[in-house]
Amino acid sequence: MITTIAIVALVIFFLSVALRILNEYERGVIFRLGRVITAKGPGLIVLLPIIDKMVKVSLRLVALDVDPQDVITRDNVSVKVNAVIYFRVVDATKAIIEVENYTYAMSQLAQTTIRSVCGQAELDELLAERDKINSELQEILDMHTDPWGIKVATVELKHIDLPQEMQRAMARQAEAERERRAKIINAEGEYQAATRLSEASDIIAKNPVALQLRYLQTVNEISTENNSTIIFPIPIDLLSPFLKKKE
Repeated sequence: MITTIAIVALVIFFLSVALRILNEYERGVIFRLGRVITAKGPGLIVLLPIIDKMVKVSLRLVALDVDPQDVITRDNVSVKVNAVIYFRVVDATKAIIEVENYTYAMSQLAQTTIRSVCGQAELDELLAERDKINSELQEILDMHTDPWGIKVATVELKHIDLPQEMQRAMARQAEAERERRAKIINAEGEYQAATRLSEASDIIAKNPVALQLRYLQTVNEISTENNSTIIFPIPIDLLSPFLKKKE
């Protein structure tokens, strides 16, 4: 009876130690007496107790948030920049044996790369050409992490925090730009109005009857309104004979 219980306990212990189940997105790097055998998975994995050791690696896409970094741009403006990196493990064996902790290593590499790349750009370029900066960061990180068996999919700059003085200066610049555009639009409107009036005066000069028709139209418009006082504009041509007689 005792022998049977011991055998059952030994079998249960063997199964608990030897059998592993990996999900579809997981791979297991097998070490046998300290040497890498292969990467297995997904599904049921059988290990040799005491001899084999397995390290699980996830192949899913990882979003790594990079802490804000103090950056001095090429035009000597101090800003804080943080980013998010999307990467995945494509070679589980390299990710385990080539680097001690690939997530920590990726974070440190991303911080130094962000400071280097953003420090080579001017502030206007950093604000207006984020896609270019993102592509450059992604290319550099992917090149350095390829020996680790890691593929960097995307790098996105999240926030660029400016000093208060720079924010006020940019706000004044934007306000001045809006005022400039408003003055240009106003001047353009005045120019168009003056051009139309000049054309209208030329037409009236060639056709004096048009002035009389305009006069009658104005009187008609005034008469339709409920006004207590009506002013009748009298053409100066009607008064010119009296003025000549007085002289």
